Amino acid sequence: MPFPGGLWWLLCCRRGFTLLRRDYGEAEREADGEAEEEEEASFELRTQGDQGSLEVNLSQPTRSSSGSERSLLVAEEMRSLIVEKGPGPVEDDPDALVKGWLQREMRGCMKTPWIRPRKYWFVLTPDSLDYYSSNEKGARRLGSLVLTNLCSVLWPDKQLYKETGYWSVTVFGRKHCYRLYTEHLNEAVRWVCAVQKVIDSKAPVQTPTQLLMRDVEEHSSSPEVLEQIYRCNPILRYTSGPLYAPLLPFPYGSLDQSAPGPRSYTTLRDEAVKLFNSLQQLESERDPVPLMQGVLQTCLDLPPLVDEIYCQLVKQTTEPPAPGGQGDLHYWQLLTCMSCTFLPSPPVLRFLRFHLDKTESRFPASEMAKYACFIREALGKTKGRECVPSLEEILMLMQRQEMICTVHCPGAPACSVAISSHTTAQEVAQELVSRLGLSQSPNLFALYEQSRRREQPVGSATLLADVLTRFENLAGEQREQDPPCRLCFKHYGFLDTDNVPRDSLEFALLFEQAHEMVLRGYVPTSEETLQTLAALRLQSLNSDFSTHAPFPRLEELFPPHVLHARLPPPPHRPPAKCRGARLRAGLLAGGLWGQALAKQRAERDQRLRGRLREEGASTMAAIVEKWKLLQGMGRPEAMAAYVALVREWPGFGSTLFDVDLHVSPVGAGPQRLWLGIGAKAVSLYKPGEPEPLDSFCYGRISSFGASDSSTFRLSVEDRDLLFETSQVDEIAQLLNTYLASAGAQRLPRPQESPTSAPTSESTVLPQGLCPAAGPWQHQPPVGSSHS
Repeated sequence: MPFPGGLWWLLCCRRGFTLLRRDYGEAEREADGEAEEEEEASFELRTQGDQGSLEVNLSQPTRSSSGSERSLLVAEEMRSLIVEKGPGPVEDDPDALVKGWLQREMRGCMKTPWIRPRKYWFVLTPDSLDYYSSNEKGARRLGSLVLTNLCSVLWPDKQLYKETGYWSVTVFGRKHCYRLYTEHLNEAVRWVCAVQKVIDSKAPVQTPTQLLMRDVEEHSSSPEVLEQIYRCNPILRYTSGPLYAPLLPFPYGSLDQSAPGPRSYTTLRDEAVKLFNSLQQLESERDPVPLMQGVLQTCLDLPPLVDEIYCQLVKQTTEPPAPGGQGDLHYWQLLTCMSCTFLPSPPVLRFLRFHLDKTESRFPASEMAKYACFIREALGKTKGRECVPSLEEILMLMQRQEMICTVHCPGAPACSVAISSHTTAQEVAQELVSRLGLSQSPNLFALYEQSRRREQPVGSATLLADVLTRFENLAGEQREQDPPCRLCFKHYGFLDTDNVPRDSLEFALLFEQAHEMVLRGYVPTSEETLQTLAALRLQSLNSDFSTHAPFPRLEELFPPHVLHARLPPPPHRPPAKCRGARLRAGLLAGGLWGQALAKQRAERDQRLRGRLREEGASTMAAIVEKWKLLQGMGRPEAMAAYVALVREWPGFGSTLFDVDLHVSPVGAGPQRLWLGIGAKAVSLYKPGEPEPLDSFCYGRISSFGASDSSTFRLSVEDRDLLFETSQVDEIAQLLNTYLASAGAQRLPRPQESPTSAPTSESTVLPQGLCPAAGPWQHQPPVGSSHS
């Protein structure tokens, strides 16, 4: 039966009034509930000006909606922070700093443009941001946002103005966020500056945990007082319940999501509460390692949470229900990992050390005491990490043991070195130099990170634990056929290559490094010489020719780029000049003509691969014929002959960098060159040419440094050379290293602009050590080599 027309009209009107009440009447309901919600979780608010007895007597906060003692404390606190206003006119408020009409965001108002935001009269006082229904006498105060030094305000967003036509002013409080809007930018800026000035004028806020930490430090010599403090304040002790507010103060508001990192986070307060829930999961986890690594990664991404996690771990390891049980030991193990990764602030560090001393005295010879002793020693060595511990490192830390790091040495067996979370690359280099008998060598050595795409030296101050974590992260991104990342011990700088004994390990390192440079194309010579070098390489590996001898792949003997240079270049198609031609080409590419072109490209690629196989087969046959001529040559003689051929190039012993030289004529493009840094001079080479274009001894160089992050400046007598490169820091560091090793004085630096990348400071290095730390943290791509 159809409804009468009047009934339909009544239903529609009721529905419309419901929508209007939801959008326009929400302010009154929010105003009634704001005070109650604002009081929740406010137990942590205290200012430094509050003095008196430090017997805080706080229990674990709960979400009780009844009138509890905590609610009474909050109500008193709110009344002390907000000055009660009389019934006089709002415009006559003597405490008002800024006042005016603003529009406050209601639910869906900015997403539903047919409903305009409602205007309110806002008044900013030294204590709060209030809004009223009007500016008339006796107007009702609809809400108030208490301002402390933890509040924050956001500047107007231009993108939001383009979308909505309003400039926004966002003020973050403890439980509420005021999103205010105005049509005028100058008015929005005036409100933002005024609110920020009030926030900056507030005294720092302290939580009960901070007050109790200070009280514990002051009464550390009085066991009776300490016992009373811990007994009367359960917030310092273990709890099995959840945590609804952090133990330390954090600013209100959302985090900057533009920060680097794959994870997205909410506010610091919410993340602190989530981390406490993660800590409680450790008690029942069979494999706590992934969860521990996740907690450490969050602390690395959000450094302000480091002190919070330390306090939470101290809380959970204080008077646990089962001391020394599995759950308790998981807390101690995570605390061990934290101590090897992050250093807390001085107040938290003092509180942590007091907790460690208390645990050792209360549970001597226990596992907890052993962890406490290990943590105390680690805190004295930790200086900060670039990466969180790897899964292997966490397992070793849980057992309080060292890790075994494998370092590969070209031409020699791999070395296993025991390292801790604090071992640097310089310490490992010193051990390898001593173990391999290279202490008397005048040359310099370094640890290198090697992967399929790059090879770069490791700075002397870099923690090897961070390098191993990077290897673990890269292992998950690599393909199965890619070689694993590894550490390698090699020459870093050649100061004397003529007097290296042929029967020494250093000569074997020199031979392997020379062969590596040949394969990369950094030894310009004829193709006939390259084939002879490949034959000598086979002789050093397999001795005399034999059909049963293992044959390496051709790319392991001969530079691949030489074979690719024999192939015909791909056909060059001039780009379409007019827009119509490009449109017709695009339409043809998407139809049958595009399929025909793809088929032609596939056939051409197949022909090129076949041609490449033919060239490779002929080259391998020529190499084998030369190998047969080396009958009877021993391995040392083959290695010596190989190094002698490579040494014929004048640039042997230099480190080459791919650079683009900016030439002086206006409009001329940069020129691709090799920049060779040697022990005695700096040379410029055209790629593939054996003779340098120019060479500068260090006496002619007046200064060098970074003009910006990608431009290296070299001043030679009366001219300046500008090189475009991604390895600015590495070039400057190598120059400093050669000068320091030779005992020369450091050259003066050019005046750098505020935006320029600073060059690294160098120190005089003893023989056989890796370079100074710093510039290689930028991870430059492959482009440098030792020849």
